[in-house]
Amino acid sequence: MDVTAIIMAAGEGTRMKSKHAKVSHALLGKPMICWVVDAALDAGCDRVITVIGSHADEVRSILDAAYGERADAHVECVEQTERLGTAHAVRVALEATGVAAGPVVVLNGDLPLIEPATIRTFAQTVDGGAHAAAILTMTPPDPFGYGRIELDEAGSVARIVEQKDCTPEQAAGLLECNAGCYAFDGAQLAAHIGEVGCDNAQGEYYLPDMVEILKAAGQSVTIFHCDDYREGLGVNSRAQLAQLTAIARDRINERLMAEGITFIDPAQAWIGPDATVGRDTVVWPQTHLIGHCTVGEDCQLGPNTRLTDTRVGDRCIVDETVAVEAVLENDVDCGPRAYLRPGTHMLDGSKAGTHVEIKKSTIGRGSKVPHLSYIGDTTMGEGVNIGAGSITCNYDGKNKNATVIGDRTFIGSDTMMVAPVHIGSDAITGAGGTITKDVPDGALAIERTEQRIVEGYTERRRARL
Repeated sequence: MDVTAIIMAAGEGTRMKSKHAKVSHALLGKPMICWVVDAALDAGCDRVITVIGSHADEVRSILDAAYGERADAHVECVEQTERLGTAHAVRVALEATGVAAGPVVVLNGDLPLIEPATIRTFAQTVDGGAHAAAILTMTPPDPFGYGRIELDEAGSVARIVEQKDCTPEQAAGLLECNAGCYAFDGAQLAAHIGEVGCDNAQGEYYLPDMVEILKAAGQSVTIFHCDDYREGLGVNSRAQLAQLTAIARDRINERLMAEGITFIDPAQAWIGPDATVGRDTVVWPQTHLIGHCTVGEDCQLGPNTRLTDTRVGDRCIVDETVAVEAVLENDVDCGPRAYLRPGTHMLDGSKAGTHVEIKKSTIGRGSKVPHLSYIGDTTMGEGVNIGAGSITCNYDGKNKNATVIGDRTFIGSDTMMVAPVHIGSDAITGAGGTITKDVPDGALAIERTEQRIVEGYTERRRARL
């Protein structure tokens, strides 16, 4: 079954009160549009066509960044330059891509909670010719605002009654609500989409009109009921964005707990949909995993930790740490209040302690940067100890320069290592030194001015005040 997904992402989203596209707003660090695209891809859709319009360049750049280099993801953008309604958007997509056969699933770009299995089964309702179209329906606790589905005696869709047109009896009796997504037989869609008119107050071409058009052509239109109504919830405001983010958070955390992960407080941990966490890891409050994070087994994450596109091995402690595009191997200890910037690679048993910042550096096996230090553009051997307050001075105002520190070297507290510089293995630098020259293996490097004592200075100073 070759399935095409058309994702509607051209709307203005005025109720978001934002200068950005509505579908660019993120849930758990992931743009809303990517949730829907991923669901379509995971459902097995062969083509995913995203119709963009408002903020087209922004949405296109998001999709290019997420899918442009993926050989397994065929995601296309079609721009609806004139936004004349949902049926017009579908027609633009069909004309631009030539889709005219197989199931076509039309999804909204603001439905981040829809599941791949739902999309897959939804598409199957129009595969085989029994039905020309299907409407995704749900029964939310409060149906107000949704179009209601009226069925005929044979169980086919008779019509969609919009909320404003509902009589009190219909509002009370018609509980099947239109989620705004449709599945079509591609040939029937291509044959009849041009019949949708714009004779309405807004002068727009509405996709729901396809129901009556297909029925008039002697075709069957059915419903596909979504058991979990939350899959059909859309985002039209900041409040709804927060509500759906909380639902997504709970779904993910419940799944992880079922897989053997402990949450001290599941409501205070935000794990993105592309993150993986190993068994027996403990997640403390205010922990965020954003993007493609992988965490091994038996780790302690948090509290107050934010990891973005970071890999963490087994048995790591990551306490009050911000890490971006970093790699932590096994038995690594970070924090509290550590900052690991892109390119940080901490090998087995290494440590980044309190108020430590590391950037584009390798920290060797068992090496320690315990506190109050900055390490940048550095290759560090194993068993190194960096004293408090030490800095690799990697920037000369124009270029970033490298520092190399050999195995088992001891860097005294408050040492400034002015790059480019090479400090050998088994070396020692005295506290308070500024190291500007290479240090041989096994050597002691001391750089200090002679200490002077001025007797009676305090008493003479007070006399002058």
